[in-house]
Amino acid sequence: MNCLNSKVARTLVVLAVIAVAGGLALNAQQAPVVKRTILMKQDMSIPDREAVMALVELPPGAAEGRHTHPAEVYAFVQEGTISLENEGSPTVTLKAGDVFHIAPGKVHQATNAGSGTARLSAVFVAEKGKPLTTPVK
Repeated sequence: MNCLNSKVARTLVVLAVIAVAGGLALNAQQAPVVKRTILMKQDMSIPDREAVMALVELPPGAAEGRHTHPAEVYAFVQEGTISLENEGSPTVTLKAGDVFHIAPGKVHQATNAGSGTARLSAVFVAEKGKPLTTPVK
């Protein structure tokens, strides 16, 4: 009887550990993912340059991650509110209707601390043949 009770007790402990681990895995949330959609890419009359139009969507809690562009970036906040860190400038909060510029090579990142998805339209005047975005550690 003791041997049977011992096996049942061990089985119950193992099942409890599995249940707790499974619950933790279900409750662990993945970081929200920023979605970038290229709407247009077109050679420009400026030598070695291309224009790129993009829609950027930042769900609540999402951050782009620090990065640079080999491009002049002109952006318009369509919806929501973002916090914009831009190398050499103080962090600013931008809301729907606001516009901003990022100079080539400047480290920057947008973060959505709001409760709704933030949507930005961006136009890049980019160096042709280079990656549009380069992550920075």
